Amino acid sequence: MKRNKFNNRIEQIAVSDIRQFDTEVSSIPGVIKLTLGEPDFNTPDHIKKAAIKAIEENHSHYTSNAGIPELRKAAAAYYNEKFGFSYKPEQIVTTIGATEGIAASLQTILNSEDVVIVPTPIFPIYIPDTLVNRGRVITVDTSEDNFILTPARLRKVFEEYPLAHVKAVVLNYPSNPTGVAYSREQLKGLAEVIKEQDIWAISDEIYAELSYNKKHVSLAEFAPDNTIVINGLSKSHAMTGWRIGYIMGPQDFIEQVVKSHQYMVTAPTANAQYAALEAMKNGKKDSAVMLKEYAKRRDFLINELKKVGFKMASPDGAFYIFAKIPANCMQDSWKFVRSLARDAKVALIPGISFGAGGEGYVRISYAASMENLQEAAKRIQKYVAAQA
Repeated sequence: MKRNKFNNRIEQIAVSDIRQFDTEVSSIPGVIKLTLGEPDFNTPDHIKKAAIKAIEENHSHYTSNAGIPELRKAAAAYYNEKFGFSYKPEQIVTTIGATEGIAASLQTILNSEDVVIVPTPIFPIYIPDTLVNRGRVITVDTSEDNFILTPARLRKVFEEYPLAHVKAVVLNYPSNPTGVAYSREQLKGLAEVIKEQDIWAISDEIYAELSYNKKHVSLAEFAPDNTIVINGLSKSHAMTGWRIGYIMGPQDFIEQVVKSHQYMVTAPTANAQYAALEAMKNGKKDSAVMLKEYAKRRDFLINELKKVGFKMASPDGAFYIFAKIPANCMQDSWKFVRSLARDAKVALIPGISFGAGGEGYVRISYAASMENLQEAAKRIQKYVAAQA
């Protein structure tokens, strides 16, 4: 009998359709892409200079698996001050971006057939990461609850699947794709259920510093022994290409996750860690300028989109608008974005890419220049008006 040539779990997942569509539309002359979560800001100069200095000082060797001690200490101080944590440096692992942090965390906690609850619409990374690690996924459509996973709905999952071996629930907030954030009371209620069921919560808080209307609150404040916090510098310091993230969590979890992390990547890039060290020590206000500009772009785009019938979730953070396609347009989100890209030369991401509850919506990234957003808004308005 012929053996499978490849891991069947890998064969069953696909390259991100978000990335595939971004590549697809890149060939359209003059297209304005509002597709990826890529800040149009550059990394602050003081961070770049720290990286150059690190290279000149020959920081080009392996570091400790969990990251250089100075960085873990500085990261603990930074996030403790920002969000009221009480993490010690040894409770932090420096990762290759939040992406690796998510993958290593799921690999660490999952046994075969363990279940991860994933509220949708959501950035889809958590689903293939779970499947590759031989876990199972239960998705929960939150579109009827203003894109929030409520404590009541989480409890209902355990009633609906009494035999499922639920190991974890994922939270991503401020949310990609909706921009919605959780309130203190909502998180407190979720924490009660999480502790009652004694499951893990993987709390992806990569957009924590891009919160507009209220200070970010972490689930770890209410369920520290059950919460794995994922964060990093990609969004807060415009460092997507540097690939520096963090896993923060209880000590017993950290002692296990560092093994997964080690065998995935050995250690993060040395000079990038020194750049991150500068960000943690002297970049506490770096995100403030970006936050102010993103808020202007968000408000502009919401106002312009509403003129032609878009309705949207409340974008409290991140740099996305999750907008309901106007009623006079086709509601198939893939058909809509392909038509818009072809005929109006504006590229958005279809809502269905983010799972149940996303059909009929589009995700619009406003991590683009105001000039591009102004032109994109004109093109979208003209396109929608032509569909009447």
